[in-house]
Amino acid sequence: MKNRHLYVVTGTLILLGLGLFLYKTVWLGLPVAPDARLPTWEIEARIAFDGDGGPAKVTMHLPRPAGPFTVINQNFVAPGYGLSAEARGPNRLAVLSIRSAQGRQQLYYRFIVHRAQGREAWEAPDPPTVSRPNWTGAKLAAAEAVAAAAKSRSVDNATMASEVIRRLSLGAVESNARALLDTDASDANRVVIASGVLGLAGVPARSVHGIDLDAPRRHAPYVHWLEVYTPDGWIGLLVEPHAPKAPHSYYPWWRGSRTLARIEGGNNLAVSISSVRALEHAVQSALKIGEIRQKDLIAFSLFSLPVEIQQTFRILLVIPLGVLVLVILRNVVGFTTFGTFMPVLIALSFRETKLAAGIVLFIVVVGTALAIRLYLESLKLLVVPRLAAVLIVVVAIMAGLSVIAFQLGFYRALSVALFPMVILTMTVERMSVIWDERGAMEALKQGAGSLAVAVICYGVMSNDVAGHLLFVFPELLLALLGATMLLGRYSGYRLTELRRFRELAKKSE
Repeated sequence: MKNRHLYVVTGTLILLGLGLFLYKTVWLGLPVAPDARLPTWEIEARIAFDGDGGPAKVTMHLPRPAGPFTVINQNFVAPGYGLSAEARGPNRLAVLSIRSAQGRQQLYYRFIVHRAQGREAWEAPDPPTVSRPNWTGAKLAAAEAVAAAAKSRSVDNATMASEVIRRLSLGAVESNARALLDTDASDANRVVIASGVLGLAGVPARSVHGIDLDAPRRHAPYVHWLEVYTPDGWIGLLVEPHAPKAPHSYYPWWRGSRTLARIEGGNNLAVSISSVRALEHAVQSALKIGEIRQKDLIAFSLFSLPVEIQQTFRILLVIPLGVLVLVILRNVVGFTTFGTFMPVLIALSFRETKLAAGIVLFIVVVGTALAIRLYLESLKLLVVPRLAAVLIVVVAIMAGLSVIAFQLGFYRALSVALFPMVILTMTVERMSVIWDERGAMEALKQGAGSLAVAVICYGVMSNDVAGHLLFVFPELLLALLGATMLLGRYSGYRLTELRRFRELAKKSE
């Protein structure tokens, strides 16, 4: 019963930690690799028009999050203009107004697009609705003929949309298509006509307009495609004869038959789009997305702390990992060490001194202090004064090493001051006691074991990936706690004991 309770508790801790980890990686997009970078695009729209001296109002479509794309850091540069925003159907509109606009006016709109990993399906921001066009007369008759012909040669919404697109691409020889397109066979007009034809047939569809993010440049052209609803969700189709799917690099800016921007109270409206691609640290990108999707979770994360405190926790959070490694090395492998946490704290010091210099300094300090401690044994001092004397000796040795190293130009040795003095003092005391009780060989053996465990823990604790994971995903501490508790019940043979009992194994054969 007790074992079952332990397994339930540890299993709950591990599953909870791993579950939160998966949620933050999949949904919020927090990266597992410390140096991961994600592509971002900075997009700028320049709106220019000639004012006639009276009131002017510019209405412009604003981008919305869609599919794998998230929009952040939106801002207008429009001195003197009032700004309001409203939702209209599947779009968002910004209205910029001014009481008097005289001469050439220039307004700027900038935003940043992030493309998240793992979400590549097309998504529309609203549930599917069928929109019927307001066509009459010959145009309505032509559209119904195209819809009927396409429906008879298709089996679902996707194949029907492909057939409609194919027929519209034959506008030069197909009379119904020619009547629908009139004299405008551009991609923008064809997606509008195709969505209208599909609407007459009861198929949810809409025209989509945007830019190609994989072709960043000044004066970027618009791209147009058709969005059709299927049982698997929304899919994007290009208005080409074979209707291939729209590339994932196509960013949907607005939907419908209207243009990107309209002007009232002015003329000669011109809109120019520019885009620049850059790479941003995936952590920063995910935090910005997280502020949109799960603001409270980000607000109460370690990233909300001051930068100086964050750096402190980046160090502290690797200690539990080192402790888990220590438990494995002692209880499963069979290493013997001085104290319980001394190797982990020494390994933490190695992060600053670096491994080679740290090992040398540790051996010099402990060896010198041990020699003096053995001398103090002959003076028959009481325990507390003896420990105090050893501590003073350790501090004096560290100070002397720092001065000598500085004079010799070995600046790395100056970091000897980072060693925990009390831990070194207790190590020297414990080592001297074992020296007296069990001999020099056993004392040196445990000293070497402590140093070996410290080196292994240093290798794990100094790993950039481990430090990144524990800081960005501190919930993994729950999994470490569960694993440590499970190891607390391990009572089997240690790996180092296999050699001791190998003779018994031979006799049993």
